Parts: sequence; C-alpha cells; structure tokens
Amino acid sequence: MRQIPIAAYPPAYDNRSCYRLVRLMTTDAVINRELAMKALQFDRFGSPDVIVLRDVPQPEPGPGQIRIAVRVCGLTPADWHVVDGLLADHLPPLPRGLGLEVAGTVDALGEGVTGVRIGDRVFGPAAFDGPTAGAAEYALMPAWARIPEGVTDEQAAALPMAAETAWRALDDLGVQPGELLLVHGAGTTVGEAAVRIALHRGIRVIATAGPTRAAALKEIGAQVTTYGEGMTERVSTLTPGPVDRALDTTPTGGRIDRADQPSPAGGSLPALIELTGDPDRVLTVSDFAAAAELGVRTTTEIRYDQMNEFARLAGEGILVVPVARTYTLDQVQEAAKLSRSRRPGGKLMLVL
Repeated sequence: MRQIPIAAYPPAYDNRSCYRLVRLMTTDAVINRELAMKALQFDRFGSPDVIVLRDVPQPEPGPGQIRIAVRVCGLTPADWHVVDGLLADHLPPLPRGLGLEVAGTVDALGEGVTGVRIGDRVFGPAAFDGPTAGAAEYALMPAWARIPEGVTDEQAAALPMAAETAWRALDDLGVQPGELLLVHGAGTTVGEAAVRIALHRGIRVIATAGPTRAAALKEIGAQVTTYGEGMTERVSTLTPGPVDRALDTTPTGGRIDRADQPSPAGGSLPALIELTGDPDRVLTVSDFAAAAELGVRTTTEIRYDQMNEFARLAGEGILVVPVARTYTLDQVQEAAKLSRSRRPGGKLMLVL
C-alpha cells in the first residue's frame, strides 16, 4: 500500500476529505493486489529447500515476448541445477524464478508480437532471466505455439524441453532414415520423445528402459530391452548387424558447467561405443565429463525454432510425453524429491 506522510493529511477533517482519503488508500490496495501474483523464487543458490512461494509483481512482456496466465508448469532436472547455480554467471542477480516450460492463456503482448491473440492457448519455454519464471501465476514467453485441439494443458506443458532436447540430439547425431538407433534411457521424458520422433522419421529404434515405460515403447514400434549389466549382449541379440548410432538420454546428473566432474550416475558410454564401434556415433545429453574423455558427442545449444512442429506432432498423437504426477506450487519440495530420485516415472507438473 502507498505510504501517505502525515503532512499530507488535510488540516481539518470533514466528511468529504475523509472519504477521498479512504478511497485513495483503498484504490491503491486494490491495484497492488491486482498487479501481484504468487510465484516460486529463490534468493540464494542451493538445494530445492531454498525455493519459497511468495507474492511478487506480475512481469511485463518485453519486445517479442508474450505474457500468459499459467495453467501448468513442467518440472525438469535442469530446474534443480539452475537453483543450485547453473548459469549463475550468465544471468542477472538474484532473486530468480523456477520453471522452464509452461502452458496457459495469452494475457498480454509485447511490442512487435504478431500472429497470436489475447486468450489463445499456448505452450512453450518460459523466460527465466528475471525474478520470476514459469512456476508463477503469470509468466513471460520468448517462443510459443498454439495448443492443438484435443491436447490438454498438462500434455502441452510436458513437451517443450523434452521435445526440443530430443529433436536437437537426433539432428546433431546425424541419424538417418533406415538406420538403427539405440536410445539408452528411453524411459525418460527426453528418451521417449527421441524414440517417438525417430520412429516418425523412419529410423529403426532399439530402446533400453525399465518396466514403467517398456510396454508403451514396444507399442509404438521400438524394440525394447532392459538396461544394466548385460545390456550390450541383450542389444546385440536384437540385431544381426551393428548399431548405427546411439543416443544416451539417461539422467546421469551431469552438468555442462561442471564438465570436469564425473556424472553421479554415468558410466554407460563405453558400452554404447562398443555397440556402435565409434565414439563419434554416440551422443549424450548429460554425461559431459565422460563424453570429453571418450570423444563422445554432446549437444547443449537450446533452440526453439520447431515449436509449431512439436504442436503439430502432438495434435496428431505422434509426440507424447507421459505425465506422472501433478503438484501445487506449495508442494514444490515434494516434487523436487521425486524428480531428483531419477525415477519420476514421467513428467512432473505444477498445476495452478
């Protein structure tokens, strides 16, 4: 509420003066409430315990941006890395927001924005270079696509990062139609997206996955085997010839800003090199330290120029990222615990 100094009060109170003063103060309070929103923020780097839910001002869209009323915010392992300091040297000072992918309804347009209207349902990446991000009642978006008919907000918000990473990894790996691709860790959201996109491109796929997603992967056309000890032998029995290329999508916990440190759950790359016969035919999305040591490819340059294609494939039922559980904003620590277990069973979402 705006502070009014004592000197500004009228020297003599009459009914009209009191009415004007009360109306002014009440109007300020209403405006402040209207411009405030609930959002998840953190003021220091660390574990997800540093994330707090608070009332903050709504962000204003800049040129080329839109603002949406958020319906769903997807959670990814990258969220916890950002909270722990990832990109700290490349972003403005704290506080900062949580949440990298969203779906909702267009609420405001920045300068120069065309092709979208107030009220449109959209999904895409959330801007995270300010005091708030996607896990908020309102969020800014630098790229977006309309949500197709028949696709829910939850399904749409699950797509951006998994689809972008999978699409980019397949492109950077250079796998061609007719080739045999091994997707290691296909039970992850990125892994399943990679399987679906690869099959749609006419690529033959062997997938390693646990029991949670194995049946679904078989149903869409992949050959599936389990990971762990003996994986190389099991994969070899599924193909008479060599594996042409391999994509490692396992949640190793590796970070690009700590590429000199071993990934906490890495160790699969030697087996993938053995199956392909060449480290240049292997790409990992997270085991950066081992990749540097072994000569395996990595991919890190995020690009969201295929959002409309992701929307089209989602609308046709080709691109689907399974949603495991939904949470409210005040349950973010519970969601983080399951996410960081590396066994979430699908996408975790914050629903507003």
